[in-house]
Amino acid sequence: MLAEVISIGDEITSGQRLDTNSQWLSSRLAELGARVMYHTTVADDLAANVQVFRAAFERADVVVATGGLGPTADDLTREAIAAAANRPLELDDEALRHIEQLFSRRQRPMPERNRLQAMFPQGSRVIFNPQGTAPGIDLEVARPGWSSCRIFALPGVPAEMFRMWDDAVAPAIRALFPTPQMICYRRIKCFGVGESDLEQMLPDLIRRGRDPQVGITVSGATITLRIAAEGESESECLEKMEPTIATIRECLGTLVFGEEDDELQDAIMRILSQQGKTLATAEWGTGGVISDWLTTAQSTAKQSTIEPIADSAIFLGGFSVPSAAARAKLLSQSSRLATRDLMENTADPSAVVADLADSARSILGADYALAVGELPRYDPKAAGPPPQFHYAIATPSGIRARSSPYAGPDDVIRPRACKQALNLLRLELLHAI
Repeated sequence: MLAEVISIGDEITSGQRLDTNSQWLSSRLAELGARVMYHTTVADDLAANVQVFRAAFERADVVVATGGLGPTADDLTREAIAAAANRPLELDDEALRHIEQLFSRRQRPMPERNRLQAMFPQGSRVIFNPQGTAPGIDLEVARPGWSSCRIFALPGVPAEMFRMWDDAVAPAIRALFPTPQMICYRRIKCFGVGESDLEQMLPDLIRRGRDPQVGITVSGATITLRIAAEGESESECLEKMEPTIATIRECLGTLVFGEEDDELQDAIMRILSQQGKTLATAEWGTGGVISDWLTTAQSTAKQSTIEPIADSAIFLGGFSVPSAAARAKLLSQSSRLATRDLMENTADPSAVVADLADSARSILGADYALAVGELPRYDPKAAGPPPQFHYAIATPSGIRARSSPYAGPDDVIRPRACKQALNLLRLELLHAI
């Protein structure tokens, strides 16, 4: 069963409001076995709305729309559905009584304009709204030569939409299936290679039409493999996914660092907890970003009901040292570098980063310390190779230092640089380097 979600409103198309309704509805439709093929967003314009609904009726078995059911002149959903389905609008007396009772309980006169909310395309079922004055619309639209399309229109107010979905829409969609169906998803998180390189490492898994289906997306250099399976139950879907997940892990090895909402810092916190080890950081160019990520991951892991970490601190703390004076202060007791070189920024940046890691480990008494260096300014017009970004980890057995090209806009490369440093630590903890 193919589905389409339609969001209606100038506030969405203008970018003034984020469309979270479509995300929520798509997740709920997948739970019912409907594959969402289209997300459509349309402004408060009658002709545009009619065009959108007509297209949706042609290409989707189930259409769920939100917004445009209020009483004002820019609420056009009911008129648009009626026009697209070639049905006249009719007054529903029971719906009108409910709206009148709501105003009466609030001791307010009902504006005449609110009668519009009791108008429905001919043949509609009214979706009761216990929390507001905007009933929903449930209409079956015939499609000559094949099965009909079922359209559900709900208010854009999330609380009202949630309740009406649970009470009426979900049961109606579930009844459309001769046998129960659902779509389940798993996300596998990877880091360390590019998207196309990773795809080549997977034997035919990304092929369209495969079951389970595997998709690939990239955000901030983290690659997510999305696995989708259909079945009559969650357990059936998960069982169908397991061989694919096993193949992914076998092919990618340590490139895989977690699942679902995991980030690299979450993976590191789990490994440190399992090994009973501690961590410190020193950040030159990243402004405490890594420290913040690790602090949040530690707090989240302690509160987890699945695999909580011990109450004792794993991440002991971090130093943010953007100035030469701060770096000199941190290194004053253990550094082999000359103070003058540090103050004048003439010291070898790779050596500074290595000593920052060593000093942070020593001062805080951590088992491991991660240090990141200056983030160089990247000029795409400059000749020659891009500048290097330096990072290092101090371990019980010594120091490992690395450098990577820093080529691209800062807002893109900065988080990637943080992840490269974290991944070096992760691989060290896994004895994979």
